[in-house]
Amino acid sequence: MRRRPSGPLVAVACIVGMLGGASTAAATPVLVLVRGRAVVRQNPFLPSAALAPVPSKAPTRSRTPALRRGARERTGSVAHAAASQVTIASTLKKLYARKEIDLSEYRTYRANVEAAIRTAARLRGTRAVQLYSVLTNMHDIAVAGELTPSRLPALFLTLDSNRQWWSTGPLLASGERVQFAGSELVWEYYPGQGIELQVLGSFGEADGLYTGGPADYPQLGQLMSELIPLAVNRAGGLAWEYYFTFDGGRPPWVSAMAQGTALEALTRAYEAFKEPSYLAVAAQALPLFAAHPPAGVGITTPLGARYLQYSFAPGVAIINAFLQTLIGLYDYAQVSGSTVAADLFNAGNAEALAEVPEYNTGAWSLYQPGLEDPLSYHELVTGFLQELCSRTAASVYCTTAQDFQNDLTTPPALTLSTHHTRVGVRTYVHFTLSKESHVGIVVAFNGATIFLTSAEFAYGSNAFAIPTPRKAGTYTVQLAATDLAGNFNRIVGTVQVARAAKRRGREPGA
Repeated sequence: MRRRPSGPLVAVACIVGMLGGASTAAATPVLVLVRGRAVVRQNPFLPSAALAPVPSKAPTRSRTPALRRGARERTGSVAHAAASQVTIASTLKKLYARKEIDLSEYRTYRANVEAAIRTAARLRGTRAVQLYSVLTNMHDIAVAGELTPSRLPALFLTLDSNRQWWSTGPLLASGERVQFAGSELVWEYYPGQGIELQVLGSFGEADGLYTGGPADYPQLGQLMSELIPLAVNRAGGLAWEYYFTFDGGRPPWVSAMAQGTALEALTRAYEAFKEPSYLAVAAQALPLFAAHPPAGVGITTPLGARYLQYSFAPGVAIINAFLQTLIGLYDYAQVSGSTVAADLFNAGNAEALAEVPEYNTGAWSLYQPGLEDPLSYHELVTGFLQELCSRTAASVYCTTAQDFQNDLTTPPALTLSTHHTRVGVRTYVHFTLSKESHVGIVVAFNGATIFLTSAEFAYGSNAFAIPTPRKAGTYTVQLAATDLAGNFNRIVGTVQVARAAKRRGREPGA
């Protein structure tokens, strides 16, 4: 039987659920740390997450002692530590020696590392694991030679935020979003990775604050003043990176969707304040789209270009991320008059117009080829298509958006494919399904129910294994399906069970 695939890249998008075209229609609960006490607040500008991504490789409790020993050695507290070992501390020292950071910065960053390690050493259990994991990520970035001056603000903000949270804040559920008093930045908890800056969520909140109107512009200005300094030098321009392991991708990595949403937020900040510096920062964010992975997120295609959700996964094509990226490029190009942004949009638009029909099964949307969207992502991609329809009037976007809108109220279609079997034969009842649904089956014989069960199934050909028939005759099969939007359909059919085939005896003399 075929059921819906799963995995970190499915949950991902990632990260996609953090956006969804920011709206003030519904508030999202966020834990805010205020003077050592966590308070639940409803954030009306932060879109709720459709799914909570789970990293594929997270440190476990059993690694904690090794992390502690390694942390002590890496700060030089062990006398016999190798002088040539690359550490966070040794990298900071080299940056200072090369005058890439000044003495004040060097002392501050070094003190922050030592404070984090001292804090982690006195923590226990989950709290220790989370903080040591953030230290380990930073150490690995240093070993890879990527602890560069422009990354220090974001990395040390992440380290300090984790030290503060795991010292005074409560334990968290996977995917829970948090904020700190006095800051508008959005963080998300990834078990085994600590709390990480949710770039997409933060820029999505900025979009929501703009939509909220002038009364919310002061918050918008504060949020942008926090996000802009966290951009790093990458691929010949500026980018907002992620600093944790995700589905095999090692930090630092970037996302076209997050970068595209950054363009949209910067454009809206300009429209709110008429401050040209926002457009200037956005212009520096464009090179990432032209650069190929793993540095950038652009892939050249025969028709133009595709922009990637993950810089570490060039083979993964996620349509909602691609479409949101195009929206950001389009809006910035329109407001700024940038021909570079217009060319990037046109290249991506040509590819998207060809690809979008491939993500329409005729009954539902696909997240990536062969994999259906959950309900929240179906609604998400429908909204993106509607936005592109209103911007470009392209029939592909408009028609597909309408198809997906109709899918929300269309019942799933079922077809029974199995009609004959024999007594004593292991039997599967095959059926086709138009879209992902929870499907139930009831098998009856002579008016008595002999089997019933239910399960989740993806679109296409599927099957239930039923008990081996022991009697010949007509069996009644009922199949009922409820799709992700709650639409219901039921069919009734029959399976004819013939008598068992007679075995042939041996021929004389055989």
